[in-house]
Amino acid sequence: MKHKKNIDKVKPYKPGKPVEELKREKGLRLVYKMASNELPFSPAYVKKAVLKELKNINRYPESSCFYLRSKLARKLGVKADSLVFGNGSDELITLVLKAFIEKGDEVITAFPSFLVYQIQAQIFGAKVTKVPLKDYSYNLDEIAKKVTPKTKIIFIANPDNPTGTYLSQEKVNRFLKKIPAEVLLFFDEAYFEFAPSDFPRSLKMLKQRKNMIVTRTFSKAYGLAGLRIGYGVTDPEIAGLLNKIREPFNVNRLAQVAAEAALDNKGFVREMVKFTNREKNLIYQALDALGLFYIRSYTNFILVDLGSDTSSLYNYMLSNGVIIRELKGWGLNNLFRITIGTSTQNKKFIKLLIDYVSNEA
Repeated sequence: MKHKKNIDKVKPYKPGKPVEELKREKGLRLVYKMASNELPFSPAYVKKAVLKELKNINRYPESSCFYLRSKLARKLGVKADSLVFGNGSDELITLVLKAFIEKGDEVITAFPSFLVYQIQAQIFGAKVTKVPLKDYSYNLDEIAKKVTPKTKIIFIANPDNPTGTYLSQEKVNRFLKKIPAEVLLFFDEAYFEFAPSDFPRSLKMLKQRKNMIVTRTFSKAYGLAGLRIGYGVTDPEIAGLLNKIREPFNVNRLAQVAAEAALDNKGFVREMVKFTNREKNLIYQALDALGLFYIRSYTNFILVDLGSDTSSLYNYMLSNGVIIRELKGWGLNNLFRITIGTSTQNKKFIKLLIDYVSNEA
């Protein structure tokens, strides 16, 4: 059967290895997944809301996410009609491309960065311009130089994945002045809650620029990755367009009530960020002692340079029940990414890494 030829160029996204799969392969009873930037804790306070809603799972969810929309709009100080909800914030990437990309249009992003930008852009037939990172961060000056009359969207992950770096308000302000008003800026803030104080006030920036969307998620700091719910904030006209083309029941019933409960618990995210930063510092200390280069991260993961191909380390970790993230899909054969886990998980990772490096020396 004939298909779109541009799909032939697409390299599918390869997620982190599932826990269940590794248990089957290695016959392991205990596995620590430290590869997919998930929170290591399941938020207990959400379970009550989800269990209460189970009696309604025979009914389709409320399509507009009305109650969640109202609550989130109040929390963010934005208009309710400026919000778009998705099956994870990933779906919003697809919706934006579906709404704005036509044959011959161009999309710009950085490389290495979140691979879904280029994968989905290729599927929709856009020409993708990938601007190399500079010092493991988005090179905004070079991105601005790559804009052409055919540029429709610029994707920016802030903080970035897989590097963990971020762009400050000052850098973003300078960048905005260089980008034509008709270009849509897509700021992916999946790790927003982990960002420092000089992080851009992106929701305020939306008041000055119409062609812009800011996306965030409940998958990371809120610990709801398994329920798949994210949101975008943008101009009401753009939000209306995206809501027009999304699937009518794209956010399930359980995800909606879980997100509402998450917004009601103000202390959970604060504690998770504090815990993550404390555990990151312990891993930094271990990496320093081993003499391994790493990037200081403003997310819940760390990018580490092993100094040699990571395949052997990856398999060693798997054999001992720890899943880390190889980065060969990004072309980073000597680097790996480690998600911050529980204290027990982090200690096991550190011990295995020390043993591996010692044996390789």
